[in-house]
Amino acid sequence: MADLHLQDKALAGAARRRFDPWLAGAAAFFLAAAGFSAAPALKAGPATLAGLLLLLGVAGVAVLGLLAIRGTAASGDDSDQAESFIAALSEPAGLAAPDGRVLAANPAWRALLGTQRRLPKGAAGAGLFAALIQARNGEMAEGALRVGEIDHVAKVSSLPGGRLLIRLSPIARTEPAAESIAPAPVAERAAPPPNSLDAFAGASPFGAALLEGLEPFTSRVLEANPALTTMTGAKAGLVFGDLIDAASRADAETRLAEGRAGPYEVRLARDATRIAHLYLYRAEGRLVAYMIDVSEQKQIELQLAQAQKMQAIGQLAGGVAHDFNNLLTAIQLRLDELLHRHPVGDPSYEGLNEIRQTGVRAADLVRKLLAFSRKQTVQREVLDLGELISEFEVLLRRLLREDVKLITDYGRDLPQVRADKSQLETAVMNLAVNARDAVRAAKGGGVVRIRTARLNRDEAIQLGFPAADGDCAFIEVSDDGPGIPPDVMGKIFDPFFTTKPVGEGTGLGLATVYGIVKQSDGWIHVHSRPGEGAAFRIFLPVYDAPVGVVAAQAAAAEPVKPRAARDLSGAGRILFVEDEDAVRSVAARLLRARGYEVLEAADGEEALLIAEEHAGTIDLLISDVIMPGIDGPTLLKKARGYLGNAPVMFISGYAEAEFSDLLEGETGVTFLPKPIDIKTLAERVKQQLQAA
Repeated sequence: MADLHLQDKALAGAARRRFDPWLAGAAAFFLAAAGFSAAPALKAGPATLAGLLLLLGVAGVAVLGLLAIRGTAASGDDSDQAESFIAALSEPAGLAAPDGRVLAANPAWRALLGTQRRLPKGAAGAGLFAALIQARNGEMAEGALRVGEIDHVAKVSSLPGGRLLIRLSPIARTEPAAESIAPAPVAERAAPPPNSLDAFAGASPFGAALLEGLEPFTSRVLEANPALTTMTGAKAGLVFGDLIDAASRADAETRLAEGRAGPYEVRLARDATRIAHLYLYRAEGRLVAYMIDVSEQKQIELQLAQAQKMQAIGQLAGGVAHDFNNLLTAIQLRLDELLHRHPVGDPSYEGLNEIRQTGVRAADLVRKLLAFSRKQTVQREVLDLGELISEFEVLLRRLLREDVKLITDYGRDLPQVRADKSQLETAVMNLAVNARDAVRAAKGGGVVRIRTARLNRDEAIQLGFPAADGDCAFIEVSDDGPGIPPDVMGKIFDPFFTTKPVGEGTGLGLATVYGIVKQSDGWIHVHSRPGEGAAFRIFLPVYDAPVGVVAAQAAAAEPVKPRAARDLSGAGRILFVEDEDAVRSVAARLLRARGYEVLEAADGEEALLIAEEHAGTIDLLISDVIMPGIDGPTLLKKARGYLGNAPVMFISGYAEAEFSDLLEGETGVTFLPKPIDIKTLAERVKQQLQAA
């Protein structure tokens, strides 16, 4: 009632007209101007048509001008009325233009918002401007306005002349009572207990069950959908916890008791290899359990983790093998020098020869590391699968001994493959030796079977090659031993993993096989069940080509090697580039002893300067591949203008395939893998110089 009284008082006061001298003066001057404009017409007389029209026009303009002056006066009166009205209001109130300009405000508004000439912008006034837009359409609107830390409700209404009246009132806040709420491990809802699964849960592709109580692992199943029945064998009346493997159930119970939110990863009691995610949804007096089979997802995650681990170990093995090859090269070259000083009959010869044999064994270990890391130098050739195994069978029978029987089974129409013969023989030999050790350790002897065949796509998929897209070559090495335990199956291809006693195995046999198969673009699969033996299956791509092409490629794969020179001495200028000082100094000294002039360079930059200084006089470039700064292939490209047609020999602990793409367009380039001895190096040097 007080507000209404104040409003009536304000309106009554605003009804009284106030004299505005400015408007009165404007009206007087306007009438005078109209009179002056009509003077020519009055002087000429209104009898003429032009004079009559001029008088009528001036009269119309005068009437319109007076109406406009009156409207301005009325508008000023309305403004005065509005200002008087908002001044009489007790709450903060203001008069605003549609663009947010504050036209007038009462003292309460100025105390709250100050004397700013525009409404607040940004996040504080976002809700208010939305209400202004709504009020311009003639509606009563409400918005929100934050002033400091207090939110206000802004009531906005439209006034004549497009102005907007804004009235503010604070929002009362009630502070919630502080209470400690423990986290709920399952979803909560306040609803009557369900009596059955709804239609969506019943038809869902994942498992769902309605449980009687609130303890999921001790409650009985009231209803289970078909998906859960298929997954776990669930049916009404069974205890839900009996559907889950005991070990994973105990872990899930512990997590639930600790208040941890789901999902809970569990294994199924029917098949412990199946993994599911369990979600619990709590209603009043009931639980709904959802179970999603994630076995394939977990398997993919494990395979990805295993592949990443194998890749990382392969990179490490390749780097170790490269550095080890450099060290072995220095050792072997130094041994060659010492053996030249201490020939047969010298008391030191026997000890030096034993060191050399140990170095040969170390070099073989490095080759296994490179094969595992797929960085071994590969010399591919076209091989007949049947001939490969039959030629190798004699050696295998010697390796397997008398208490192990070897059976070979050759299939029909055996295909050709394009692979490194020595690598493939190494892979089959390692598998056969592992099978021999397995049957001898289990029962003192047994049978090892080697089977070869040509498989079509469906047969290959059935035997364990899921990505087969056509015919493939098949090699299987199996035994009748105890098989591979399931807990070991995922580790058998890991380098240095072995189940043999200490000193009886390096753990690189199967890792080497894995690397050889992958480097040959093949696939390896292991089939094993406890008590039924193990079968290692190798799938290789079939090489199909016309007979003429096969013969040409076979000839190219096995080039005619020049006869090894008995006289290893020679003449010529050699630029020897090697960043390993021990290798470079010993090799250069031994080559000089055989009559060559050797220019040494410790890196690519130094070699480039020497090549420029001796342009046109260098007969052979011998360079390491991986060096700090300029590497071997880059050095060759930069120094080719100084070398002319001189042959180039690269030596490296890495495989040739690692840098072969960097040598596109280069001719007269050969490769010699480390570790090297002086005899091999001297033979290759003389062959290259003779060929040039």
